[in-house]
Amino acid sequence: MSITKQDFNFVRDVVRSRSAILLDDNKGYLVEMRLSALAQKEGIDDVQTLISTVRDKGNISLRELMVEAMTTNETSFFRDRHPFDAMRDTILPELIEKRAATRSLKIWCGAASTGQEPYSLAILLRDSLPHPSLWDSKIIATDISPEVLGKAERGLYTQHEVGRGLPAAMLVKHFKRTGLEWEVKDELKAMVDYRRFNLVEPWMGLPKFDIIFMRNVLIYFDTDVKKQILTNALKYLAPDGYLFLGGSETLLGLGLDYHRVNLGPVSAYCPGA
Repeated sequence: MSITKQDFNFVRDVVRSRSAILLDDNKGYLVEMRLSALAQKEGIDDVQTLISTVRDKGNISLRELMVEAMTTNETSFFRDRHPFDAMRDTILPELIEKRAATRSLKIWCGAASTGQEPYSLAILLRDSLPHPSLWDSKIIATDISPEVLGKAERGLYTQHEVGRGLPAAMLVKHFKRTGLEWEVKDELKAMVDYRRFNLVEPWMGLPKFDIIFMRNVLIYFDTDVKKQILTNALKYLAPDGYLFLGGSETLLGLGLDYHRVNLGPVSAYCPGA
């Protein structure tokens, strides 16, 4: 049975109120698919029963799981390769030279999902730093979903997952075999601090960052929420730092105090118009 308009509107309102993510009218199939999987996992008969349990019985924990189910995004190692090439070839060498006196580099991955992006950044950072053990290098990786953060912290990936974007030489160097899976080595895990974080709630407990990756997440928000997130990001970005967005995301028309820097086939944004 297809999800009813009433049930879809309820789910859309819950998701927007908790995460500010907008579900278009044509996303009924996506809602039904993801909530069907959640219902099966929770031992609930069907999507209609799941929604009514949240709506009529006020099941708060199930409501949060419903929101998480709708905010889980596609990810892979070194996704859309060009930003990582720019990091390796241009951004990291520049910032490593600038930070040589303090030996400190901090990166924020604002949509960590199951960890492939932050671990990709950790690999680049560790392979780029002269004497990595002498540097205070940290990646803070945040997401709204505790479930995906749990997987990210474990650092365990199937052969299929590591086969998507991870070069064989990096796999052998930075991962170890654990049964049928590949596990991120401890020295790489130690570089990443995973935290639950909602981009549309008050921002607290974050340091200044040299690099912010806010990729493939702004597309889910309306213009006002995008401006709010990017205005907040500017406060936490070093004056000579870099902000990376997804390939289909832009600051055009938002009137924010960033300027665009071309890095070959990809662009980044720096503070100051």
